[in-house]
Amino acid sequence: MAELIKLNDIRKSFYIGSENEFEVLHGISITISEGEFVAIVGESGSGKSTLMNIIGALDKPTSGEYILDNLKINEAKDDDLSSIRNEKIGFVFQTFNLIGRMNAIKNVELPMSYKGVPAKTRSKRAMELLEQVGMADRSTHLPNELSGGQKQRVAIARALANEPALILADEPTGALDSDTSRTVMDLFHDLHKNHHKIIVLITHSTALAEECERILTLSDGQIISERRGNNYELH
Repeated sequence: MAELIKLNDIRKSFYIGSENEFEVLHGISITISEGEFVAIVGESGSGKSTLMNIIGALDKPTSGEYILDNLKINEAKDDDLSSIRNEKIGFVFQTFNLIGRMNAIKNVELPMSYKGVPAKTRSKRAMELLEQVGMADRSTHLPNELSGGQKQRVAIARALANEPALILADEPTGALDSDTSRTVMDLFHDLHKNHHKIIVLITHSTALAEECERILTLSDGQIISERRGNNYELH
């Protein structure tokens, strides 16, 4: 399988050049190939958020090389990173990050509008994606008219809008109850197994991590273990 993500000796420091300088990531090397569902698991303070920001091209490493879909992210200009994020990565956050004044279909259309997709095409694809995540009947509802699980399903549809190479999910069930969390995780499994999406799940939950094909455990800014998950069977 082709490599989609390659991080080589990634280090990240803050307050560089000051007496308070400290290194959060200490030489992270990860390879993720097409078709994988990978969990990066770790406790608070392990460096998960910092690593997620680098994988998501929201921040650059202090040193090391990051290649995403054949692009050298660490060498990209800052004004190129936003288009890379919009076209290559679909984000799903714990806090949903939906635009409150926009209904569900407009939220899903948003990444496509940034890419310059024509309005008619945007609307058609957004509705198809809402149908895929079971939210077609809520397409005209505003976020404050939706439950947490419904908001997350809209957020997943939005993440798929530009057919990204990678779905990056940061604690996607953290704000949800157990039943709703199960629905959202089943949706990720469906996207992976039946739609061949590459998914990286950032989580503190070992139970969720166990459902993934591969589990990378992060502690004190280093990958301390890598193992296979239980490969959850979707019913």
